[in-house]
Amino acid sequence: MADTATTPRPTTAGTTGTGAGRGAAGLGSDHGATTIADTVVSKIAGIAARDISGVHALGGGAARAVGALRERIPGGRTNHSQGVSVEVGERQAAVDIELIAEYGVPIADLASAVRRNVVSSVERMTGLQVTEVNIEVSDIHLPEDDDQDDEKHVTRVQ
Repeated sequence: MADTATTPRPTTAGTTGTGAGRGAAGLGSDHGATTIADTVVSKIAGIAARDISGVHALGGGAARAVGALRERIPGGRTNHSQGVSVEVGERQAAVDIELIAEYGVPIADLASAVRRNVVSSVERMTGLQVTEVNIEVSDIHLPEDDDQDDEKHVTRVQ
């Protein structure tokens, strides 16, 4: 009887006394472990960042050019993780996002809103604790940029 009282039972990931893995409860259990791929976390973070008003696009110039080509290919899909890089551990994740902001949007407020939404979405959907979300604003989208694109696509014949 005393033998069972002193034998520690296996715990699930994230239920240690330190509190470091608070968000990871459920990733490990007596029946097995769950691992989450980097691509899963980067897609969740990319979609969460795009959901914020004031984010024009994710990624730098080269990444966006490749993404535009990919979308034009028949059967091509949108790369939701474009402009997002992540590091995923057993219980934690760190996210880096490169974005283009709409002109006129307060960048500090935009970064705060993106950070909040990414942390909330990743933690809710994966159970991982997000340790940091680094945001790089690489450009500002101006309304006249859209006008210039429309002028390039004017057909010469009817």
